Amino acid sequence: MSAGVNGATLVRPALAGRVGALEEFNASACMNCGVCTAVCPMGIEVLPRRLFRYVLLGMEDQVLEQIESIYSCLLCKMCEVNCPAGVHIAENVRSLRHHINRTVFGL
Repeated sequence: MSAGVNGATLVRPALAGRVGALEEFNASACMNCGVCTAVCPMGIEVLPRRLFRYVLLGMEDQVLEQIESIYSCLLCKMCEVNCPAGVHIAENVRSLRHHINRTVFGL
């Protein structure tokens, strides 16, 4: 991980670029408010707050540790509808699934 000014962690867009076009993968808008986890019918706590940060920081190993959560998501968009930042959570999860299907499962 790269450190920026005052020790801040820099976004490393390579993984985000492989997951989906940066314009579509808008996870950087996440404010970590927790609304998404509060309304999730599956009770998934890692999506999207931590998971999308892992993607933006290029932490692919940490992303892959969350495969169960990624595939447990119903894509119901309850999180997305309630997100005050307008993060496209369901589309981001779909992009992650596509990336994992391609790179991990060879589909």
